[in-house]
Amino acid sequence: MIKAYAKSDIGKAREINEDSFYITEDQFNKLQLFILADGMGGCNAGDVASQKAVASAKSYIENNFEETPKDKESIMNLIKNSIEYANMVVHEKSLENENLEGMGTTLEVCLIYNNRAYIGHVGDSRIYRIRNNFMRKLTQDHSYVQKLVQEGTITKEEAEHHAKKNILMKALGCNAYVEPDIMVKGFQKGDILIICSDGLTNMVNVEDIYKIVRNDFEFATKELIDLSNQNGGIDNITIITIKNL
Repeated sequence: MIKAYAKSDIGKAREINEDSFYITEDQFNKLQLFILADGMGGCNAGDVASQKAVASAKSYIENNFEETPKDKESIMNLIKNSIEYANMVVHEKSLENENLEGMGTTLEVCLIYNNRAYIGHVGDSRIYRIRNNFMRKLTQDHSYVQKLVQEGTITKEEAEHHAKKNILMKALGCNAYVEPDIMVKGFQKGDILIICSDGLTNMVNVEDIYKIVRNDFEFATKELIDLSNQNGGIDNITIITIKNL
């Protein structure tokens, strides 16, 4: 059985919340779907991008899940196709209106099926998994500083406070085509997944995220948002927590 919580907050510095999310409310539903997007762009473009991305990925998966064969490759393709579809919807919308020009969003899609998490990822929102007293980051940020880390130019610690931390190398909706990262991870009894926008990870260190989620799963989303705002709240904050009971 899956138990999940989600919360989104505008933070202390932004005028609108450009994050969007969706979670399956019914824990007994065979389609356990969780989606998070952190939008970007001028005017109201960021919230348009994130809302469109979440709605499009959700509808694509819901419309195609039943007839999709339930083997690993087929479900991975379903996730990939849903993100490519969402990218097309957001990109085409951005061309319709000059106020929406250049808008984009991160996108995390997580489908839980048969004790596995099927994950699609674009941007610098993140997914972590807690298992056996250890928290591991499952996604790689599609950011300029992550590229520098991989090249060995800067350390992971330097990346955390780098001036160009917010520059994305890949986002959804900015181009006609996007190539998401697709992965499958085990999701065993007792495991916890955390899906979050960078409004959390830029404000709260991973040790505190781990402790709060581990110690108080039911209220962790609220506690983490409160802590993000106490630490400055310079961005919108969105968190989804999922536990395999």
